[in-house]
Amino acid sequence: MKIFDAHCHIYPAIIAQKAAAATAKFYEGLGITLDGTVKTLFEHSGEITMHLVQSVATTQAQVHSVNNFIAREVALYPDRLYGFGTLHPDSTWEDIRQLRSLGLHGVKLHPDIQGFPLDDPRIFALCEQFEGELTLLLHTGDNRYDFSNPNRLIPLLKAFPKLRVIGAHFGGHTMWKEAARQLAGKYDNLWVDCSSSFFALNKAEARELIYAYGTDRVLFGTDYPMWSPKEELEVFRSLELPPEVEQAILWDNAAKLFDLPE
Repeated sequence: MKIFDAHCHIYPAIIAQKAAAATAKFYEGLGITLDGTVKTLFEHSGEITMHLVQSVATTQAQVHSVNNFIAREVALYPDRLYGFGTLHPDSTWEDIRQLRSLGLHGVKLHPDIQGFPLDDPRIFALCEQFEGELTLLLHTGDNRYDFSNPNRLIPLLKAFPKLRVIGAHFGGHTMWKEAARQLAGKYDNLWVDCSSSFFALNKAEARELIYAYGTDRVLFGTDYPMWSPKEELEVFRSLELPPEVEQAILWDNAAKLFDLPE
């Protein structure tokens, strides 16, 4: 069975430990925090067939170097890695052109770390340039901030109905039930992944979120290096979902969304 992990962060080996530690600090020590290198990702892949890999630019000046790194890693392991680039609120058309030219398939934004609200006019201007072409993977939700919560995400979903959006962490990290109340089943352009959620949800709550959003709208994701992919897969399988639902979340939904080869 093929398995697609729709949420992994990777970093160059020379900065990986520092970058992973900074992420752990941002999330107040949440997760086990591996080192964020591709080598360690593969060591912890287990049965997972392919990983969507990405990283975040904390300044506009970092965009090109981050995207070049992701593209190089994907080129080394095209059968195991699927690459998303990054942009920044201050990005220009040239940043989007570079991302496209590298063959990256989407854009990762992390409003809380990058420090902007999702309904920022600068983000709308960027989305206008790749709506219908690139998929947008977003960190969504955090009760410590008001950058990526549903009240910021909904205007984006409404403004760009052809923009494929993945709301990470069931659409609302640390505010899962409220996010589902506002988002689940209401937007045809929204998918969610289950990354960095199982640590706080019991099995009944996780299953409830999956069925609320729709079994065809949920992607399996691990949020490596915060968590071990193979251990997150074990947790997901412990939910004891029907085989056809498990198959959809672990592969079929991603294959359809990203037009992956069989």
